[in-house]
Formats: sequence, structure tokens, C-alpha cells
Amino acid sequence: MQERGFTLWFTGLSGAGKSTLANLVSEELRRRGRCVEILDGDEVRTNLSKGLGFSKEDRDTNIKRIGYVCKLLSRNGVVAISAAISPYREIRDYNRQQIGNFIEVYVECSIEELTRRDVKGLYKKALAGEIQNFTGISDPYEPPPKPEIALDSCRQSVEDSVRAILGYLERAGWIQAEAPATVRPRSGTA
Repeated sequence: MQERGFTLWFTGLSGAGKSTLANLVSEELRRRGRCVEILDGDEVRTNLSKGLGFSKEDRDTNIKRIGYVCKLLSRNGVVAISAAISPYREIRDYNRQQIGNFIEVYVECSIEELTRRDVKGLYKKALAGEIQNFTGISDPYEPPPKPEIALDSCRQSVEDSVRAILGYLERAGWIQAEAPATVRPRSGTA
């Protein structure tokens, strides 16, 4: 019997931890026997959306393309994981409607923390006006009003965030809960 596919849609600003969490959740789902595909924003832009810029129209097209691939994967029993900023609520909602089995994961993080973490210095440049159309600085990011899973990567550890995601998926019936490990008594005395 084929397991039910679904899409785990990570959204949040650049550097919030979407890809890190997507990769760790993917590893755990694979360990549990699920087929998983990750559609990372940077990777998709290189392969599926090459040539698109960062105008609102191009961003919408990119996110709709990711959504379409997630829809195809999900309907065939795969867990599709999108880890793209996807800044506009309207397009995320469009993908939710198109895909159906859609779980939104909002990874929140303050601009101050993102700037501190940013090894490439992109936030510093964007705040100085050196980079245009930078999501969350000079271009809008619309947080989801009611995501299924909300995480704060400033306050939650990566491990706690992964546990929160897996816990939600188990409680909602998307994946089977793992049986707790049983401790076998050792023979003899301690």
C-alpha cells in the first residue's frame, strides 16, 4: 500500500534555517522509509527557473513552478519538501490550493539575527542599499498568518525545531509515530 504523499512547504527569510531544517527532516523521513524530494530555492533557480530575475512576476513564476513539481510528487506518494523563501502569501496560498496535501512551516528569524549569521554579508549590503529587491529589506516578505507549524530559529534549537516538525506530522497523521525504544533488562546485577 502506497503511503499518502504531502508537501512540507518551508517559508521564511534568507538564512532563517529553511534548508538546514528541510535536510534534517528529509533524513529522518527517509530513515523511516519515506520517499522524499527536496526542492531548494537556490537549486531550483539554477535548474528549473534559470533566467528568471527577482521581480514580483519572476518570483511568482518560480514559486508556482516549485509548487507544480511538489504537486506531482505528492500525488505519487512522495514527501515533497520546498525550502524557498516564497515571500508572497498569495502564491503560497495558490500552491496550497493546487497541491492539497500542503503543510506550511514558517521559520521566523529577526533581521538582526539574520545579519549576524550572514557569512556572505548580503543583509549588511542590503541594509546599506547596495543590493536592491532583497526580500525582507527592500522587497516585501509576507509572513503566513496561520501556518501549520511556526518556528523561531532565534529561540529554538535546530533539534527542537526538527522535533516540533516531526511531532506535528505524527499528530496530524502524515507519518507514523515511532514506537518508543524499549529498554531490555540486563541479566545479572548492576
